Amino acid sequence: MTLAGTNTYVVGHDPAFVIDPGPDDREHTDAVAAEADHRGGLAGILFTHSHGDHAAGAGSLDAPVIWGEGGGSDPGPFAVVETPGHARDHVCFLLDGACFTGDLILGEGSSIVPPDGGSLVAYLDSLRIVQGLDLELLCPGHGPFVTDPQAKIAEYLEHRLERERKLVAALEAGERSRARLLDAAWDDVPAGLRDAAALAMEAHLEKLDTEGRLPPDLRD
Repeated sequence: MTLAGTNTYVVGHDPAFVIDPGPDDREHTDAVAAEADHRGGLAGILFTHSHGDHAAGAGSLDAPVIWGEGGGSDPGPFAVVETPGHARDHVCFLLDGACFTGDLILGEGSSIVPPDGGSLVAYLDSLRIVQGLDLELLCPGHGPFVTDPQAKIAEYLEHRLERERKLVAALEAGERSRARLLDAAWDDVPAGLRDAAALAMEAHLEKLDTEGRLPPDLRD
């Protein structure tokens, strides 16, 4: 679910800022602290969102949280864009053409929109907001840098809409079993990711329900 792990960004010099300190893992946070010291010290910590794999390591760093759950409201040199969907408190940070996207956009694969994340409607709106920005680089919370932001965002939007088209087609054909709806719309997902796909489907069903497009007689 986190690919190769959480990306922590140490940004700037004299002093530096940390975006998403990552999990509460001593080896990881020691490396972050060492890099910040090399850059002239650490001024503050920012969270794209409060999930533990992004935020739990903050307590091991000697710096205040200046943006995020329980933190202040001064993001330092960064502009803040509210991007709910993956999490209700999700934001992206902008600096000099780079966008630190947290879990809105990953370097590979697709992001999960959990049922408590603020809705798929909000997630798609957030993608479109970021799509409207003049960006040169996406710095995701997981996976490699993205050097063609517009292509990646378009890919993300089309991926979600294609899932919805498959799901709606199965519903219109009369399917009401959640298990078989999952088979129809997430037919390319390996067995090990089926539980994650089921979460993604619930977000799509919630969206259709909000739009008045969900039949009332779903099963299992």
